[in-house]
Amino acid sequence: MFTGALAVSYYGAPRTTTDVDIVIRASQDDVQSKIVPALKKASLHADAARIETALRSGFRIVTIKDSKSPFTLDIIFSSKKVKKNIGTILGLPTFFQTAEELINAKLRMVKATVPKERTIKDIDDVKAILKFSQVNIKAVKTKAKKDSTLTIIENILAETVDNASE
Repeated sequence: MFTGALAVSYYGAPRTTTDVDIVIRASQDDVQSKIVPALKKASLHADAARIETALRSGFRIVTIKDSKSPFTLDIIFSSKKVKKNIGTILGLPTFFQTAEELINAKLRMVKATVPKERTIKDIDDVKAILKFSQVNIKAVKTKAKKDSTLTIIENILAETVDNASE
């Protein structure tokens, strides 16, 4: 499923990006049999050793370079079933991370990013998703509480309400 800027563009406001972020559920066994062949077919530089290292790491993310452009593909590996919504890109059916999960991912990025000036894009992404999509705020807050990002979403929600009333 798509996440990152493409998913933000789907749920919120379109914005430019130099990478495509996807989440896949995969195991170590899938690297040689499924992942590497699919990436090579798409003209991406697929290094099985780097992918296997990413799968074993705590971050479970690997960046793959496109052989025909300056763009990259960020693959986020999930060990569990992911929540997703059906959508389309250029008329083609695909899957997107749910708006709630995307917001919570953005909140975790805001929490982890230093210096705080670099969080503006992620905060703006959350605001755009809230403005243009139906979001289960209760579910977002429940997860945010577990992630210790509740204050961040509450501040964003307060700003959103303040700006709407002006």
